[in-house]
Amino acid sequence: MTSSLLSRAGCVALFAAALALPVQAASTATSSASSAGSASSGSVSDSMGASSNSSGGDDRVAAGQYRVIDIAAAPGKPGTTRMTLHAAAAGATQEFTLDVPNRVLAQRTVDKGALVQVNLREYGYEFAHADSKQAFFLALEDNWHRELGSQKVAI
Repeated sequence: MTSSLLSRAGCVALFAAALALPVQAASTATSSASSAGSASSGSVSDSMGASSNSSGGDDRVAAGQYRVIDIAAAPGKPGTTRMTLHAAAAGATQEFTLDVPNRVLAQRTVDKGALVQVNLREYGYEFAHADSKQAFFLALEDNWHRELGSQKVAI
């Protein structure tokens, strides 16, 4: 009878461990989604622009690391910081501006001289701190931004 009780206790322990695995996996997925969701977003057309020093031509931004070469208040956009980013790769000439709401930079600032990682995504661009790879801003293609925007609903 003691061996039956031990066997039953072992089955219960194994069952409890099996139930805990999906919970832990769901918790990890939730944590990952939560950290990705902490980045603020704006539309590409409102957030990104060609620099006055840009060499013209293709206005698409390439993925890679960019150095912040200037930081200032965004003209005509209260509560917004304008960063001028220049491609960090040797010989690169691509340069553009990025307007980011100040509340985004409240948690961790981006200083002049810092490196920013730009990643191309299906929805637009992801801007992350190069050292931690932590995203701080998403520039959504305009059609994505419109689809995800808040809509007033009349009841």
